[in-house]
Amino acid sequence: MDISSLISGIGGGGLTVLWFVVALSIIVAIHEYGHYIVGRWSGIGADVFSLGFGPVIYSRYDKRGTKWQIAAIPLGGYVKFKGDANAASGKDGEAMAEMTEEERRHTMHGAPLWARAATVLAGPVFNFILSILIFTGVMMFNGQIGNKLIVGEIWDLPDAPYELQQGDVVTAIAGAEIPSFDDPEAFDAFANEMPKESVLTYTVERGGETLEVSGPFLYPPMVQSLAPRSAAYNAGLEVGDVFTAIDGEPIVAFSQLKEAVEGGDGRTLALSVYRSGVVDQYDLTPRRVDEPQADGGFVTHWRIGISGGFAFEPATEQLPFGAAFMAGVSQTGRIMEGSVSGLYHMITGAISSCNLSGPVGIAQTSSAMASQGAQSFIWFIAVLSTAIGLLNLFPIPMLDGGHLVFYAYEAVTGKPPADGVLRILMTAGLVLVLSMMVFGLTNDLFCP
Repeated sequence: MDISSLISGIGGGGLTVLWFVVALSIIVAIHEYGHYIVGRWSGIGADVFSLGFGPVIYSRYDKRGTKWQIAAIPLGGYVKFKGDANAASGKDGEAMAEMTEEERRHTMHGAPLWARAATVLAGPVFNFILSILIFTGVMMFNGQIGNKLIVGEIWDLPDAPYELQQGDVVTAIAGAEIPSFDDPEAFDAFANEMPKESVLTYTVERGGETLEVSGPFLYPPMVQSLAPRSAAYNAGLEVGDVFTAIDGEPIVAFSQLKEAVEGGDGRTLALSVYRSGVVDQYDLTPRRVDEPQADGGFVTHWRIGISGGFAFEPATEQLPFGAAFMAGVSQTGRIMEGSVSGLYHMITGAISSCNLSGPVGIAQTSSAMASQGAQSFIWFIAVLSTAIGLLNLFPIPMLDGGHLVFYAYEAVTGKPPADGVLRILMTAGLVLVLSMMVFGLTNDLFCP
């Protein structure tokens, strides 16, 4: 990415920055509230709860004497507990020395070890809870395909109209019976053996009758989701676009597009794209992408950044809360596992360090997800919340994980690290965190 395109991307009406601030503010507010409320439950008082840094735009005091404020720089936040010298929870030695034993108990530095540890841990935990609840809600809202394949809205495809109608119950396509969705292998085999034709014969149940009607290829080469900052996104493709030809050769199946991209070894493809009754031409160059695997490793593929699906929106039934919640927990766990694995493989050189984005990349992703609808943006907030919660658990001074390491040391030795040592470690942690931000920003500027 060159600097001129970067500036152009950011300057588009300020929307990129706006969506980034919205996403980050929600996540930071939840994180800091976790610190605040668990601290309060643990008997630790708070002087300031700040969303943002720098000059204060708005503030008010609650009945407990805590100052709630919004500051001008919306790139984080903090809770300044009683006894803290600063937003990084450094100890205010002079103030602590003037306090009574009872007053010190209500400070971050005079509270029992369990209370301090719980208060620090609560920030990342609240991030994970936010992610789980969002994933659960989205999965319940979307539902799941039932035992029958029922046609919902049929997408705008080049060979429409079809005789297939919304509400039809599909029992067979091209003479092959629809297998159970509970048997993924059988369904994959069914899809792979389907004739590569743009119009197929569907056997459906409609109004108590069994009919044979014309319908689209089940998995058309259509953009049903678009990865932010991908080759397809940067080329201007949109959700709903349908690929009709590659290098002049007609295609009807998503698998044909996938084979051309993966087998082209990165060569530029000439694509014909149908959108709202018009076919336009795009030249698209796939990118090398490092993708996580189930065993924790990574495999490099050529990708353009899209995924497909059915030619129509299948009717769904509500997913029970318990199943959706467990799926939300599992999704959060996969993000954490993938993040740790990705960082390890970047450090060892197994995958490109360009997989680490900085603030500009995250801002562009925020805007891209918002452009694809509220649900995509909310899902992105959940993903980012998990990532930020995990990052804060890294054992780096300045971060929550660093404080937990200090508390572990105190639990073993019976005393906290010396104040001078803590100051040195906190400074080193600050340098490390700033270095990571600069590295991520460099990736935003110079990685393809």
